[in-house]
Amino acid sequence: MRILLPTGEATKDQVKRAAEGFDAEVVVTGSIASFLTPDQLRALLRKEWYDLVIVSGMCSASFLEVENETGVPIFRGPRHAADLPLILPHIGAIELSRIVPADDFLASRRRQEAYRILVQREEDAECDFIIRGLKIGGNSRMKVIAEIMDAHRRNDLYSEVERFFSQGADIVDLGFGFDATPKDVRRCLKTIEEIDRPLAIDTMEPALIKAGFFRADLILSLDEGNLPAVGREIAEHGCAAVILPGAKGLSENVAAAKEAGISCLIIDPVLLPVCSGLTGSLSRFTALPYPLFFGAGNVVELFDADSIGMNALLAGIAHELGASIIFTSEHSDKTMGCIGEMRRAIEMMVLAEGRPYPKDLGIDLLILKEKRRRREPPLSYKEIRGAIPMPLEISYDPRGNFRIGLEGDEIVAVVNGRGVRGKRWVDVFHTILTNGDVSLLDHAAYLGAELFKAELALRFSRSYEQDGPF
Repeated sequence: MRILLPTGEATKDQVKRAAEGFDAEVVVTGSIASFLTPDQLRALLRKEWYDLVIVSGMCSASFLEVENETGVPIFRGPRHAADLPLILPHIGAIELSRIVPADDFLASRRRQEAYRILVQREEDAECDFIIRGLKIGGNSRMKVIAEIMDAHRRNDLYSEVERFFSQGADIVDLGFGFDATPKDVRRCLKTIEEIDRPLAIDTMEPALIKAGFFRADLILSLDEGNLPAVGREIAEHGCAAVILPGAKGLSENVAAAKEAGISCLIIDPVLLPVCSGLTGSLSRFTALPYPLFFGAGNVVELFDADSIGMNALLAGIAHELGASIIFTSEHSDKTMGCIGEMRRAIEMMVLAEGRPYPKDLGIDLLILKEKRRRREPPLSYKEIRGAIPMPLEISYDPRGNFRIGLEGDEIVAVVNGRGVRGKRWVDVFHTILTNGDVSLLDHAAYLGAELFKAELALRFSRSYEQDGPF
């Protein structure tokens, strides 16, 4: 298969090295590969025949007309020439996209295949028991249980529960503090009763546990202190239950739960935070004939470190220990996003089965760091000057000053009482220009910088402050 690889002067050496061993011709069409025009490519294809063309993934021009005229397929390669060696060996085995850059296209294909495997494995999995259609234990996927602390104090409990499920929770746990009443429990569960997903209540108080029987699928947490009061009723209502060691230990409390008739048991050996006995507590998670509960949320909450890597590692540890349920929470600002992070980490564990490491799975938890650094060729110039410091005093745009902020998952820019709303900074900025609300170039540059910073804040779930640091 003869391949044409049009490229730029800056990247020709990289492309030539990538093309070694293939029937490919590298042709320099200008200084930058992404500046290739349809006319340039049309002229190349008139001179010689090729089976296909791979243009830079950074090209903004459309080559569909050229393909229709010549009959030669024209595909998008990767954005960066350094990634071309990852693409060329697969030519013929896979069909690239005519629109989407190859690196994005292949990554999308791998993600789709990864999620297909996840769905299929869960459908085929065997389990110990089922909670409202959700498989627990066996060789089914580890399930995420996410807690809403002090559920009786929430202003919009329904929306919060829906958000937790949408972010990847398999079970939402309503926590009730000592100031909660049975009436509070019934009210909260009535509020979300129509959400047909597994719900748990978390309280040691027997009266509160009993108030939740009409809707709760899972009860957290039982030990010798409350089992005698609620054990038989839990069994009668068919609820699953998480058993704690308490003062008597797991063996005695499990025996008491079984004697009460509770058939769906989950064991929580209790995971301790770092500096309070984490490694020692892991030794308690030995093979038991019941699904294991792994309380990762307390470890993350009580550690001032970014949660992403911690959730990934804790999910890996839980997977090796054979845990069936992993607990997480978003009690504080620093743990926002933990539900989605934990769900992704668990999915990676499923895809890693049969592999020595959880890498190259089609999905990952690389948020800020890159899997591979892009090493582009050095810039070329004949003259360079140092940047001139921006003056402290600026000239205000006569057409008005903008106030920029975030509302939900969108950027909002307001000027003279009129707002523009959008998810992408480029869309907001384009609308501002189209509306004629900017007249000074430095003001336009300022807006571009601030709007992009606002989008980064959305992307990484951070707060945004206009004129403040990111």
